[in-house]
Amino acid sequence: MIRKNIHLIISVMVVIPAALFYGLNPNITLSILFDFDVHSTDLKSVFRAIMGLYLAFSGFWILGIFNSNFWKASTLSNGVFMSGIAIGRIVGLMLDGKASDMFFFGFFGEAVLGLFAFYQYNKYRHSI
Repeated sequence: MIRKNIHLIISVMVVIPAALFYGLNPNITLSILFDFDVHSTDLKSVFRAIMGLYLAFSGFWILGIFNSNFWKASTLSNGVFMSGIAIGRIVGLMLDGKASDMFFFGFFGEAVLGLFAFYQYNKYRHSI
């Protein structure tokens, strides 16, 4: 079971803390790590919406880990989610230049997890 779900497990372990980091106290956490201040209610709302989206996807992936009826959809959504973030970082690199090392290396993790999710889907989709 773990081998089939490793992409989902790793993603949940990464995405839930990232969601909480972005959304619980964006005015504090983001200014510490990213060197910008979040003062407006609208900007806080954006980061809290990102938190909600990340937590919702993580919940869906957890459902896929424990309920095989949701495994395929969870795995495909994981591949789309991670690949979408990686593609967004590529666009940012092309339009804005290289971001901080943390984001630059994060791209590789997201790209690997996205591709691995699609690999896992192709490998295990008939055994579900």
